[in-house]
Amino acid sequence: MRTELCTGEREFGRLAEEWGRLYRRCGTATPFQSHAWLHSWWLSYGTRGRLRLVLVRDGGDLVAAAPLMLVRQPWPALVPLGGSISDFGDVLIEDGERADRAAAALADGLAVAARTALIDFREVRPGGAVERVYASWRGPRRRVPDSLCLELPAVPMDDLIGRLATAKAQQRVRAKLRKLTTLGVERRAVRPDEVDAALRRLLELHRLQWQGRKVTTEHLQERFAEHLVRSVGPMVRAGDAVVTEFRVADTVLAVDLTLLSRQLAGGYLYGAHPQLRERKADVATMLLHACAQHTGTGEHTGTGGHTGTAGERRVLSLLRGNEPYKHHWRPQPVVNQRFLLARRRTAPLLSAAVCDVAARNRGKQLLDRFLSRRERGGGRP
Repeated sequence: MRTELCTGEREFGRLAEEWGRLYRRCGTATPFQSHAWLHSWWLSYGTRGRLRLVLVRDGGDLVAAAPLMLVRQPWPALVPLGGSISDFGDVLIEDGERADRAAAALADGLAVAARTALIDFREVRPGGAVERVYASWRGPRRRVPDSLCLELPAVPMDDLIGRLATAKAQQRVRAKLRKLTTLGVERRAVRPDEVDAALRRLLELHRLQWQGRKVTTEHLQERFAEHLVRSVGPMVRAGDAVVTEFRVADTVLAVDLTLLSRQLAGGYLYGAHPQLRERKADVATMLLHACAQHTGTGEHTGTGGHTGTAGERRVLSLLRGNEPYKHHWRPQPVVNQRFLLARRRTAPLLSAAVCDVAARNRGKQLLDRFLSRRERGGGRP
């Protein structure tokens, strides 16, 4: 096997076809490792001269890839493409008999590419392909917890309702579903040629629903809109995403983007008109019901020749975040992992990163403790 380093944006673009084949052969891959998502992200967020793609080939086959970029602050590091708008980071390593050799070769290629920089893989879902690289790494290394995700089993909506704590809670959700039917809410997956317009509508509704409230500001930026429109169309055609419109009397009042991989389905972003809430529609229940259609049973077929079978997906992911409304469904907490890899000469950077993680965690614990005390009336106003 041989490794190579790709630093050119055009070359990255030309990798789409073979990257896609490798993506299909990596069972742990999430949609955030698809070529459409990563290349589009680079076009919107990348810095010229910082691209670092470490590739491993066996003969003519691409068998492993690490999509990274160089950052300078707070210290020199190679970090995954996708940034904060991606819920999972990882590398791609094909499944099968070549996996261990590919992982070892990828580790060697990363060591060469890093030189004086730390390698910092963030937001790796448990079981991710990076774990193979970590096992093969011959220098200093550390694994630390990263963000919390919440996950539900891939079961029909009736079974999700059955997970609720009390019979009264179950009755309330069933009443909310009946209310959606009474209001005449209809949903449909948009065709690939309709995706761009649907996403623009999603972002308009997203802005409207959060007007006057705290919102993730990046979701309101034009560069984010350009990334989403550019990436999701190819993902829908490949079966890696589905865009769903919710209509009442032929008027689109909500649009949802759900991302799909072999293992999971996850609702990434939605926009809903305030009229839905004014009509007493429970938007969260509506979206979860729609997302559940892509797990457990059924099939979603892209037009690019790939079929994503819902029955293969064992997880309905609520993605990152510990928001209270998610706990209503009694999800399973799953902690993403952060893998720090160094060479002997960059071991001090690894130590600095670990200390930074510990300090941030301690600060968060102190803040949570203070806020808890204040809510109980024991803290200062």
